[in-house]
Amino acid sequence: MTESQHGFGIIGCGVIAPFHAKAIADLPNARLVAVADAVAKRARNVASDFGVDALEVDALLARPDIDVVCVCVPSGMHADVGARAAAAGKHLVVEKPIEVTLEAADRLIGACERHGVKLSVISQHRWDVGVQALKQLVDSGGLGRLILGDAIVKWYRTQQYYESGDWRGTLKLDGGGALMNQGVHYVDLLQWVMGPVERVFARTRTSAHLRIEVEDIAVAALSFANGAVGVLECSTAVYPGLPERLEVTGTGGSAIVEAGELKLRELKEEKGETSPYGGKVEASTHGAAPAAASNPADISYAGHREQLRDFLSAIDTGRDPAIDGTEARKPLEIILAVYESARSGRDVMLPLQAG
Repeated sequence: MTESQHGFGIIGCGVIAPFHAKAIADLPNARLVAVADAVAKRARNVASDFGVDALEVDALLARPDIDVVCVCVPSGMHADVGARAAAAGKHLVVEKPIEVTLEAADRLIGACERHGVKLSVISQHRWDVGVQALKQLVDSGGLGRLILGDAIVKWYRTQQYYESGDWRGTLKLDGGGALMNQGVHYVDLLQWVMGPVERVFARTRTSAHLRIEVEDIAVAALSFANGAVGVLECSTAVYPGLPERLEVTGTGGSAIVEAGELKLRELKEEKGETSPYGGKVEASTHGAAPAAASNPADISYAGHREQLRDFLSAIDTGRDPAIDGTEARKPLEIILAVYESARSGRDVMLPLQAG
């Protein structure tokens, strides 16, 4: 089958926009046509960097040579901007998280369904080599029956980071702090690998940053529908920023993904049973933390590229993309359950009610 050619527009020219632009440039069947931003200078800068047009949003949405729009505005604006793009007949790639409330997420999903356009929400780490290996190991039964799954994201963001944009650290536009903005990737990976979460008990704190409305530490105990339990730990207060980790244990072994690489794979069927007192894996030593822990502008755009590749294939073949709106809603629901538990001091059951 001959690949169709797709014209892209980007709305929102902040830190993440160049990742989308570079990913688009790497795909033979994609071409960036134009960008737009509420701040015209930001749009002009990105447009100059990538040799495309800088337009106002309405003009971008009116371009017939654009059929896919990347929505890279602040999180709490995803539904509003995305619904406008869907009404213009554009397929949508929305940055994480899908939105900051379930009502807004459902509004965006509904707009795409009504207008017959496809929606994908960025969760690029599903394409990390180590994550893919872990998912295959779990799905093949290599770890046995899953019993424990943890996601740990201990990053560092300075006060200057939160003051670099008037939307950062606000409930209205950021929707939350370390968990909603930074931790959402590993919340998604955890539920993708472990299966649905059915109960959450959590605590959050704002411990190291000033003048923000959101948490810089979140800790939660999770109960999964398959009977497993786990821990979710996320922070932007851990100096200088440590590698993020996904740890999964089943009755047949354990595996750890660290910064996208499979760092540990210990299977009982390969090594046999230990002594009655178990055995310890020799601790690994860490060098410098990956750039994402301290500077999101330095991370690779390869995951974005692979997710866009999947999305364009979905458009061309009529199938659903790997991460559609329904799939992207799942980590949002878990995060909102964490926040509700932290507010109430009680266990929170899933699913939540939108509203």
